Amino acid sequence: MFREKWYEWKNWREMVHTTWNPKDPGAVRIHLIPPKFQLFRFVPSVAILNGNQIIPVNESWAILLTEFIRQLNTFGDGEMPEEALEKILENTCRNVKKVYPDVDPEELLEDLETITGVFEDVARGREPEIEIGQMDIGTYAPYMTAPHRMDLMVSSMEKDGKWNCNQHCVHCYAAGQTYANAGELGTDEWKQILKRCRKAQIPQVTFTGGEPTMREDLCELIKAARWFITRLNTNGVRLTKEYCEALAEAELDNVQITFYSSDRDIHNRLTGSNYFEKTVEGIQNALAAGLSVNVNTPLCRDNKNYRETAAFLKSLGVTYVTCSGLIPAGNAAKDAQVSMRLSEAEITEVVRETAEYCAKNGMELSFTSPGWIREEAFREMGLDVPSCGAALSNMAVTPSGDVVACQSCLDHETFGNILRTDWKQIWNHPACKKYREYSRQMQQKCPLGKEVSDAEK
Repeated sequence: MFREKWYEWKNWREMVHTTWNPKDPGAVRIHLIPPKFQLFRFVPSVAILNGNQIIPVNESWAILLTEFIRQLNTFGDGEMPEEALEKILENTCRNVKKVYPDVDPEELLEDLETITGVFEDVARGREPEIEIGQMDIGTYAPYMTAPHRMDLMVSSMEKDGKWNCNQHCVHCYAAGQTYANAGELGTDEWKQILKRCRKAQIPQVTFTGGEPTMREDLCELIKAARWFITRLNTNGVRLTKEYCEALAEAELDNVQITFYSSDRDIHNRLTGSNYFEKTVEGIQNALAAGLSVNVNTPLCRDNKNYRETAAFLKSLGVTYVTCSGLIPAGNAAKDAQVSMRLSEAEITEVVRETAEYCAKNGMELSFTSPGWIREEAFREMGLDVPSCGAALSNMAVTPSGDVVACQSCLDHETFGNILRTDWKQIWNHPACKKYREYSRQMQQKCPLGKEVSDAEK
């Protein structure tokens, strides 16, 4: 145990990252996140593949993978000749044998081949040939030192006393919330935040708002975030052909576009704008630029014919769609909007018929709001069961740099400013720990919802 712990103490101060087959459509991005240091206990690390698949990795394999990734990253870009690979493997084995001197190099190479095979299988949606351990994030929570995703609210809802979004969505969760209207930070400050997120070992960042495309420096910020898995949440209105090409050049990993309905009038009414055609063009432009696209639809009484919307998106070439209930915050918490929420029975039926359509037509569907649909119904539909990840799997930075539990929680206590407060203080803030304790219970409820008591929040 001494050698392992000495290695961890020296080498696991930051996570390691690499990309396999970076120029290939099937590229696999790996972030290996070490756990909180435990002197007399073996704790698994976590490998996150392409920002969404989480795999626990035992201590010896994590050490082997750390050395392999570090050696791999010394090579740089381009096609790797066989001699270079042999040198990488030789150096990897030599360094690992300092920790495990009695292990045969051939055994290390076999283990490495097994690890890479499992990662390839999981990333491509195949069943691995060997059994891999399972650990949900609630169980792993005590060993975490940061969330797996940080949502960066780079644009405010209001700026210089004026509305700062190109739409006026009826159900906007950020509208009217205190920290959604905070003054925006500049380019250099957001780049500094990216550096702090990396130092905190956060593998994924999402650029959101407000409407992030209202910023002229967005592509510059995405370029500066190449080390991370990067995502963009947008209404799609400004996604011109040229803009999408710039996003692709900045190496954006995924764009999520909000689209309310294939019915033009319904979409425009719910967005408070006349940009239906621009949003549709934005989806088409993003696909044409080769971006990974998913389209999200918040569901309510006006757009409950979601199956038709999914079919319309399929005709555009979209293969991955997500939907949600109305987030109980901002505009969506007002009485007029609350009355537009679907009942449990209604939203279950909407999702069920859309799930059936997607399964038959080569589309993937996810429902992202906890507490709206019963767990057994999700199981019957073959969908993942959502749970709250606030202050655990995800957190958010407000336009002014304050850290909150999630991007919907903008009227509650902040945990400190990421530019001025040490990350450990933020992570261990009493309010942050309270949210995290709630999230780790893996309940299918949102703590912002009226169904959760103050004692549970």
